[in-house]
Amino acid sequence: MKAFERFLPIAIGCMASSLGFSFGFGASAAATPAAFDLRDVAGKNLVSAVKSQSGGTCWTHATAAALESNLMVSGEWENQQEPGEANLAEYHLDWWNGFNLHFNADAAPEKNGLTVHEGGDFLVATAYLARGGAVRDIDGQSFSSAPADSAAGYHHYYPRHAEWLASADRADAHKRIKEALVSHGVVGTALSWASKFFNQTNATFYQPVANTDEANHAVAIAGWDDTKKTQAAKPGAWLIKNSWGKEWGKQGYFWISYEDKVAGRHPDMGAVAFRDVERLAYDRIYFHDYHGWRDTKKGVLHAVNSFTAKGPSRRNPMGLSAQEYLKAVSFYTTEHDSDYMVRIYKVFDGAVLGNEVAWVGGKEANKGFHTVDLPWEVALEPGQQFHVSVELGKGGHAFDRTSNVPVLLCGPKVKTVVKSKASAGESRYLKAGKWVDLTRDDATANFAIKALTVLR
Repeated sequence: MKAFERFLPIAIGCMASSLGFSFGFGASAAATPAAFDLRDVAGKNLVSAVKSQSGGTCWTHATAAALESNLMVSGEWENQQEPGEANLAEYHLDWWNGFNLHFNADAAPEKNGLTVHEGGDFLVATAYLARGGAVRDIDGQSFSSAPADSAAGYHHYYPRHAEWLASADRADAHKRIKEALVSHGVVGTALSWASKFFNQTNATFYQPVANTDEANHAVAIAGWDDTKKTQAAKPGAWLIKNSWGKEWGKQGYFWISYEDKVAGRHPDMGAVAFRDVERLAYDRIYFHDYHGWRDTKKGVLHAVNSFTAKGPSRRNPMGLSAQEYLKAVSFYTTEHDSDYMVRIYKVFDGAVLGNEVAWVGGKEANKGFHTVDLPWEVALEPGQQFHVSVELGKGGHAFDRTSNVPVLLCGPKVKTVVKSKASAGESRYLKAGKWVDLTRDDATANFAIKALTVLR
């Protein structure tokens, strides 16, 4: 398989029944107040309007709510001189996520995957966002028929990070969620909706941990109150923005207990934050992992993806062929508090990496998708191979492969096979001092490592 590229600009379903100011406190558990509401932070509303979803698209609305809030918190939407409040196209994500019968580039021309409008999840959303970001409501919002995937005039908004905050340690998860709300805005979550868990008078929700119902609806956390009483024995609840219109609940909002089985606690769908959302700053994104994080290569510390530069496809303002430069790399960490080291090589024969031309290291507090800029840009010549190496201190590299995608959010409770494809020589990992091609383990597998370039 040749590396995919997206050149720019050119599975929860749920049927519906910088601003230049400081928050005034640090993002630490000790400093957070007893209550916090993103709708009123120093007199500023940092949450986009409540919407009313069509079909099983709650997961797209929860994702958009988090992205939009981050754009408002950082001021990026205003800095880009966009009209009105932040407003992204949920149904563009619904149509073009790449996991459904409408379009799956790894299966084309065969129709393969989920049914459009009948569910997805935050991993599906992140795979879509990592390939080029979300588009504005005015660009690609259409439920009844598919909008264009990309077009001149579209504005793409790309989250540099998508972080899974929940963990086995509930107290630690609460701390991470509160820090994210304060620093980055709305956080996506899920719950197992059933009327038996909902107190309509008080707009409070609580699913006991002993209950066996699975997650089936995605919503967005917009704040908290440590003293809020719910059906649970202990006080404390998350303020939730729903996607069933302003007439539902308390003007579209309700409360979920800290003790809820799923919200804020489920390791995959309990709490996902999208941060550092920005107007896409890259012209090309090279990748082999069309479907993002579908599995984890546990114990693997060092992985490499190899790409071939496409070269210039347009002229610069002086009329000369534009030069392509490698500017950033994206990858996943699958453990909290993981060190990383990214290196770029120009030579790799499958046995030895050579001609190292750039490197950058650091640490990510939260597991998930991360984008890091290189300290200097690397010029790429047309047809030139380059190799992106990522070492993770805790190991566990994320990879894409043909997989069963469980549709728990906003859709029927089924598992659908979503096909991926790969070719030898694209992804390798180091084992006992030797490089192993990932396709030897799974013929459809590629590591979720991407290269982001600019043309000028």
